[in-house]
Parts: sequence; structure tokens; C-alpha cells
Amino acid sequence: MKQRILLIEDNDEIRENTAEILELSNYDVETAVNGKQGVEKALAQRPDLIICDIMMPVLDGYGVLHLLHKHEELSTVPFIFLTAKSERADLRRGMEMGADDYISKPFTDIELLNAIESRLKKQAAGKKAAEAEATDDTASANPFGSLEHITEDREQNNYSKKQLIYREGNHPKKLFFLKKGKVRTFISNDDGKVLTTTLFGDGDFFGYTALIEGSGYKDTAEAIEESEVIEIPADEFEHILWHDPAATKRFIRMLSHNIVEREQQLLNIAYNSLRKKVATALMQLLTKYREEGPASFSINFSREDLANVAGTATESLIRTLSDFKAEQLIDIHGSRITVLNEKKLAGMLN
Repeated sequence: MKQRILLIEDNDEIRENTAEILELSNYDVETAVNGKQGVEKALAQRPDLIICDIMMPVLDGYGVLHLLHKHEELSTVPFIFLTAKSERADLRRGMEMGADDYISKPFTDIELLNAIESRLKKQAAGKKAAEAEATDDTASANPFGSLEHITEDREQNNYSKKQLIYREGNHPKKLFFLKKGKVRTFISNDDGKVLTTTLFGDGDFFGYTALIEGSGYKDTAEAIEESEVIEIPADEFEHILWHDPAATKRFIRMLSHNIVEREQQLLNIAYNSLRKKVATALMQLLTKYREEGPASFSINFSREDLANVAGTATESLIRTLSDFKAEQLIDIHGSRITVLNEKKLAGMLN
């Protein structure tokens, strides 16, 4: 059976010539003249691969990729950007959004076909590995075991409050697993202003983004309270990614979740009022660190750390917390904050 390719391109000449090349190479080709039509055709009949221009009317290529990833049945379809724009920023943005490849115009027939064959082969290999995992116990072939077992029988390091675990710019050598405690990652500017980027709790892995990218750390990790951390060498983590499809899938989901959280955080900082920012930060702590059982949520968290989560000045945060206390939304005893009205904080108007 022929493999189906969806080609989304607004330039008539390029679309027709590219479609002809693909048809001569024994592919079943469906074409769309803009991004909106492309999304509709992808939803109507799932293709095996999508080739999409970036600069288009109605809906550009980034919008197409964003909409397709909202549909689970299309999120794993190989996606290749086809564009005349070859600036590094465009390449990076496309890859960060989840594109599988990027071809710049003008391109040769061989460049196009090689990119398609490479992505289809990789897709087929992934399906084969997943099927093998479903029918066989592949964990026995993995000397490091499944993701749930890679932290067993390892020594743990104890970090005190405010102690750094790794620093921005350092080269990663380990994957970190937070056995117990609370850890945050943060970035800072030249003026020393700090923004907390991610919060971690019991059972969370962290530090894997730099390992996967093969780059230095983009942030700094610090223990918020006394924490027990297990460290897995980078070579073992790399082995797991290559030989344990289930573990790889989980780390991909973690990365995707981190991206969504980061986008929401940036929107909160850029557009929300001070009250909304502080309420969102409190709800973020509640969501991350609330334990099962107690009806109310209480946490010992410094004002400076909370301001870094909210993305606001400490003085402004303190005034807002005082307002929330007066409105009986929270209670404050020293550095401990107790949420009294979760519903009103979650529904805080901007």
C-alpha cells in the first residue's frame, strides 16, 4: 500500500512540482493550498507524513503544527517544514515546537526524498519497537531496568536548604531524581533578578533537558528545603533513551509538559495583574506540593522564593499577601502560608 503524504504549500508552482516528484517516487500525495485547508485534510484522513510551508496566508506553518499536536492521532505523524526562510531562529523555533525536519528552498529532489525516507523509516522503527514492547518483556534486555527501577540501589545525596545542585552554564553529567524534598530551577539576569522556572517534588526527575540537548544547563537547580537526591550517570540515562521506548516516551511527555508550563508562566507574567500573578503562584504551589488527605493546603515558603515564582518584586508580593489575608483567602504565620479559599484564588479576576 502506498504511503500517503500531505503537502501544504501556497505557491502553485512549487506545490505542483513537488507533488509530481513525490508521485513519481510512488507516494500517494494529497495537497492543500493553505494551512487551514491542510489541517482539515489531515483530520479527515490521517497522512503518513506531512510537508508544510511556513509562510502562508490564513494559517502559517507554525499554526498548522500547533493545531495538529492538539490531536493525539496526529501528534506522532512526521512533520517536515518546507520554507525559503533559513535563519537559525526559524529553524530552532520549528524544532522546539516538535517538527521532525526542516528543508530550505531551493532544494533538490534527492534532498527532499532523503528527508522523507529518513523520517518514515524512523517512524516505522518506533512502531516496531512499541509493538515488541507490548508482546515481549523488553525490561530483561535492559541492564538498567525500567524507568521505575533506575533509582533503586543507588546512593543518595542530601542537600540542605538553599544549596545548589547544579549551576547554569555547567556541562551536564548526571540525571537527577528527587527522592524526597523540594527543588526549584531558576534563571537570573545581570542585575541579579531571579525567576523560578520549574518546581519539583517527591518522585520527579530533573536536569534531563540539558542531557537530551547535549548542551549546558540553561538554569540553576537549588534545594528549597532539605532534600534527598539520587544521581544517575549520563551514559546510563542515554542507554535508557535508546533501549527503553516506554521510558523515552515518558521523558518526551515530561518535556512537553515543561514547555506548556513555561508558556503559561510567560503569559501570566506578561499579561496578568499583580493579584492574579500572586494567586497563580499560590495555586502553582498548591497543585505541586499538596499532599493527599488534608482539606487545606499549608506550606512553609519564603516571600522571596514566592516572588520569584510569581515573577514580581518581593515588596509587591508582601503587600498582595496582606490583602489576601485581609480578604480571608489565606492565613499567614511567619513564613507559613495556608490557603483558606482555593476556589476564589483559582478564579481570581485579572
